Amino acid sequence: MGTTRSTAEYPLGEGDLQWTCTEWLEEHIDDDLLLIDCQPNIHDYIQEHIPGAVYMNPELFRVSEDGVPGRYIPDDAAQALFRRVGVDSSRPTVIYTGTGPFKGWGDGLEQTMVAYSLLRFGAKDLWLLDGGIDTWKYEGRQMSQLYPEIKSSRFGVGVQSDLFVEYDDFKDMKDNDDVILLDARPAEVYQGQGPWRKPGHIPGAVNLPWKSLFHDDNTRLFNTDEEIKSIAEAHGATPDKRIICSCGTGREATAEFLIFKYLLGYDDVLIYEGSYTEWLHRLQPTVTGPNPR
Repeated sequence: MGTTRSTAEYPLGEGDLQWTCTEWLEEHIDDDLLLIDCQPNIHDYIQEHIPGAVYMNPELFRVSEDGVPGRYIPDDAAQALFRRVGVDSSRPTVIYTGTGPFKGWGDGLEQTMVAYSLLRFGAKDLWLLDGGIDTWKYEGRQMSQLYPEIKSSRFGVGVQSDLFVEYDDFKDMKDNDDVILLDARPAEVYQGQGPWRKPGHIPGAVNLPWKSLFHDDNTRLFNTDEEIKSIAEAHGATPDKRIICSCGTGREATAEFLIFKYLLGYDDVLIYEGSYTEWLHRLQPTVTGPNPR
């Protein structure tokens, strides 16, 4: 559960999203920053959280549209949510999650989902806590059950459409020679039957399970840059390619999108938010088995 990096290596990444460590957060916890807890269940937060953190449910950002699940909420709804918890791009926002003490069902994707959603709607100066609250607890740092006083902000939404690709453009570009399409789901789902009405994956998608980029015992904690690059290159995800991140509903893809775009700093990275769910809804063909086609 601890870190494998020297604290001198932080911050990690570049741009509007970076990663920090528990030591830095403890030293700066009384600074003017917003600390967002997005553990999987509200009872996890109630039972224990990092002092000063405000709770934000990681499932707030998507809702059905025309009956299709997993669509992002309207801009004005996102703006109201961000304002209520105090998101303000003039100060840092630190985001973390954990396994969750209440039911223990957190998989680590809560914080990448929340971070991507904030970026998508225009937030800046975001920080992810490498290792999350699990590393914080493992190191014996202070926990709290108190709720902070949070003032509403005047945050204004501005959708960053350059971060994602929509269906029509995705269909046109996914098979280009300079594109690598990744599917972040587990191998058994990529190859066969998941909860969807048809098994398999989008033709051409290369399976890169998102968990392979994180520690086995803490899926909020990155492997080393060298390990991540080695795995990525073995799957054809190199800096000279346009990388499109996908999965089942667009949630698992957020982990790989953030890694490639902000941690590794690759120039051309997009997320296909609709992912396999939208692809099937459009009655497109699928492929089963371990091969992309």
